[in-house]
Amino acid sequence: MIRLYSMFFLLDLVLMVVALIDCLSAEEFAIRALPRVVWVFLILLFSPVGPIAWFVAGRPARPVRLSSGEVWRPGSGFPESQRPRRAVRAPDDDPEFLRGLAASRKEDEELLKNWEADLRRREDELRRRSSDQPEA
Repeated sequence: MIRLYSMFFLLDLVLMVVALIDCLSAEEFAIRALPRVVWVFLILLFSPVGPIAWFVAGRPARPVRLSSGEVWRPGSGFPESQRPRRAVRAPDDDPEFLRGLAASRKEDEELLKNWEADLRRREDELRRRSSDQPEA
């Protein structure tokens, strides 16, 4: 029985040391779910659950090999702060967007004029009908 317990203890110790080394050698931006400090405390304080959780949920994602043979890593291999960004213009800085607004504004004004003219026409028809009908 003592041999069995000592084997479990040794296995737990090896698992904890390997998880700790793996956690401390991983790049900070690649660690998933929690910050590195939290993972270290989990590994050290909650053995064997902490090291197992590290291997399941905390380790950096492995690179994925695409069908073309290229290796794709999550985040395109760049840390968040160094990822290339597309130049994005705010709508009020984009001349094409502003031209589209002017065109749509003209269309809206024309539509409003048509609606107002139609409303006036209907009101006139109702007034004529009411004036043509004898009052009771």
